[in-house]
Amino acid sequence: MDSLPMPLGPAAPLPLGVVLCSHNPRQDFLERSLRSLRRQTLANDRWELLIVDNASAPPLAPRLDLSWQRQPRLLLEPTLGLTRARLHAIAHARGDLLVFVDDDNLLAEDYLQQALQIAADHPHLGSWSGQCQAEFEAPPPAWTQRYWGNLCIRQFDQPLWSNLPRLAETMPTGAGLCVRRAVAQLYLQLHQRGERRLSFDRVGSSLLSGGDNDLAACACRLGLGVGLFPQLQLRHLIPPERLTPAYLARLAEGIAYSSVLLDAVWQQPVALRSRSGRLLDLLRLLRRSAPERLIQRAAYRGRNRAAAVVVAGQRSR
Repeated sequence: MDSLPMPLGPAAPLPLGVVLCSHNPRQDFLERSLRSLRRQTLANDRWELLIVDNASAPPLAPRLDLSWQRQPRLLLEPTLGLTRARLHAIAHARGDLLVFVDDDNLLAEDYLQQALQIAADHPHLGSWSGQCQAEFEAPPPAWTQRYWGNLCIRQFDQPLWSNLPRLAETMPTGAGLCVRRAVAQLYLQLHQRGERRLSFDRVGSSLLSGGDNDLAACACRLGLGVGLFPQLQLRHLIPPERLTPAYLARLAEGIAYSSVLLDAVWQQPVALRSRSGRLLDLLRLLRRSAPERLIQRAAYRGRNRAAAVVVAGQRSR
């Protein structure tokens, strides 16, 4: 896992590092994401940019112009998977605070500056994120709105935080996730020690979606909290293919599957669905429209598959 030779700043730590992991991105989305970083109000010499090319074909290097950034690094992670890409970046980052950005995220111009201010004002927190608005490439079907949360769309008015690793109301999202260096290092160490044998994140076309929650929740293991702040704002670029029943069903299944596995890792109770519970699931499905039934059935399938894995593991001990 080598790094491409690119201009490097001094070896001293920096206040902040931006991590952008990418696998075969849409070029126009990636360019817009990088433009939003270029427009940041935080002085260029106070943060570094780490782009992880996760087995893209063709490689990202010929398509990138990072001359505007004083301290850019392009890292190569040949093993496919978002978790591997994030771990590679964490191992190389010098920032005291790491901000994880997807290649379809547009940060507000003051995002990095606000992230650093929150770090200074709330030393009791180890990870946090903000509001995520949707920028749809085409008008979305009205029925999809109830599933926008699965696409990281999140809006709220007041800051919230807790020290509970699996509380959905205060759990940061992966888009724009801010993590203190100590939290990121713990996440890296858990993988190095073999305490995270399961990958909770996407590999290629899979839609597992729990790695960002696991990373953020490591703050609680250090006695810190997790939180959400409305002054942190970004836009998520959403193409039409992510609003089809088939995609939303795959996404729902991946999220449900990951969530149950994370519950087990964080010592939350996990049990197989009872016969009466399965009957109740069936009755709920009958009340839904055809697309909603497809998506909900997929979510049940993901939950049940993961519960079976966890229970089988418990019985084998």
